[in-house]
Amino acid sequence: MAAQCGGAIVVSFETAGETPTYKVVAGLRTRSISLNSETVDVTNADSSGHWRELLAGCGVRSASISGSGVFTGNEGFDEVQDAFMDRSVRDAKILIPGWGTFEGPFRVSSLEISGEYNDSVQCSMSLESAGALTFTAIGA
Repeated sequence: MAAQCGGAIVVSFETAGETPTYKVVAGLRTRSISLNSETVDVTNADSSGHWRELLAGCGVRSASISGSGVFTGNEGFDEVQDAFMDRSVRDAKILIPGWGTFEGPFRVSSLEISGEYNDSVQCSMSLESAGALTFTAIGA
């Protein structure tokens, strides 16, 4: 795969309402997804050479999406704010160019707005997975 432009990563958040759609969270300068998998240690006195043994196919998986950038007050960010305020779980998508899209339920775990007197208003957000995610590869 060829190198990709980091600015092409897109985070979209589900709108509330009878017919939910996705809105891009605009203004983000940095975006990332962290995929995590806990391990289950089954090492015991019979473990070969006293090496740690991990149980395959076991353990909790999770994902975190984060982003920060210039506060634009767009519809996507408004939806993130609303979900934070009412502590709801909504679907989010993150598109990684050249790889694919992760999609599933997330809860907003942190939301920050900041500003300095001689700079733009900044924002940052963190989303934590709240259920199973799907991955759709580019071209699939």
